[in-house]
Amino acid sequence: MAAPRPRPATFEDLVLRGDPERLEIVDGEIIERAATWPGHSLAAIKLAVVTDPFNRRPGSRGPGGWWIFASLHTGYPGGETYCHDTAGWRRDRVPTCPTEWPVRIRPDWVCEIVSPKHERNDLVVKPRVLHTAEVPHYWILDPVERILLVHRWSREGYIVVQRAAAGEVVRAEPFEAIELRVGVMFGDEEDDD
Repeated sequence: MAAPRPRPATFEDLVLRGDPERLEIVDGEIIERAATWPGHSLAAIKLAVVTDPFNRRPGSRGPGGWWIFASLHTGYPGGETYCHDTAGWRRDRVPTCPTEWPVRIRPDWVCEIVSPKHERNDLVVKPRVLHTAEVPHYWILDPVERILLVHRWSREGYIVVQRAAAGEVVRAEPFEAIELRVGVMFGDEEDDD
């Protein structure tokens, strides 16, 4: 007979562990976030630069229209609490900046940067929860392979709508208003072709 599964962890359990910034609740269990390594850290910084024209009011030095945060805890139904590498909320849907912790408002876009030994969470577990929560857009950045995968929500599951590699220039939803050089997100210089 299988041992009963312990009750799913709560956000309060996570806080009681002492260092909630380094922890998430994935599949009902408290886990440590992947340790940052140079490729991950660089991709996170460069992703912030690439999305910055959107992270403001519309029409103010770029397309605007978003609240975009890095390493922000977001809570989902069922108690899952993820510290996404980057997440964004459309200002027309969420007119005031989210301030609660964890944020309980569903994001409109999430990006995870794949980390060694955390691929299952980034590629399988989290997308299932995000799909159930109807998060419209889910990006995967893989610093090792230097690729971007852009997913769009559909009733049946996420659909990969774009695949791109370093060296390519794309208009990736939901940020198709400007061209993005994929390699820049992995540290390539902006003026390299």
